[in-house]
Amino acid sequence: MKPAAEMTPQELAEASARAMWNDDSASQRLDMSLDHIAPGAATLSMTITAAMSNGHGNCHGGYIFTLADSAFAFACNSYNQLTVAQHCAITYLVPGRIGDRLTATAREVSRRGRSGIYDIRITNQTGEHVAEFRGHSRTVKGTHLPG
Repeated sequence: MKPAAEMTPQELAEASARAMWNDDSASQRLDMSLDHIAPGAATLSMTITAAMSNGHGNCHGGYIFTLADSAFAFACNSYNQLTVAQHCAITYLVPGRIGDRLTATAREVSRRGRSGIYDIRITNQTGEHVAEFRGHSRTVKGTHLPG
C-alpha cells in the first residue's frame, strides 16, 4: 500500500474505512455492511432482526441510531484524521420493522477546521424515509494510516 500522503482522496477514504472497519466490532456484530465510502460520505446497511425489536414489535430506536452513527463515523473519518462525535440528534419518522433492510446514507454538510456537520438519511428497502440524523464531529489527534 502506498503512503497516505500519496493517495488520492478516494483511495484515502477507502484505506481509512478498511482500517476503521477492522476494529469496529459493534458494526460487524450487528451484521452491518459498508456499501459505499467516499471523502465525506458513507453508506451502511443492516437487516432488522427479532432481537432488535422493542415492546411495540418494531425496531428499537437505538439500533436505528447505531446504524446512523456508524455511517456518520465512516463519513467523517474518511480523511485519515481521527474524528469523534461531538453531538448527535435523530428524528424518527416511521417505525423500522423486523425484516427491514435499513440503509443509512451519510453526507458531509460542512467541514471547517476541526469541526464537521453530517446529515444521515435512513431508509428502508422500499425507499421509505425512516429517520433523519445529524451529527457534529470533532477531529482529534492521530490518523488511521501511517505516513
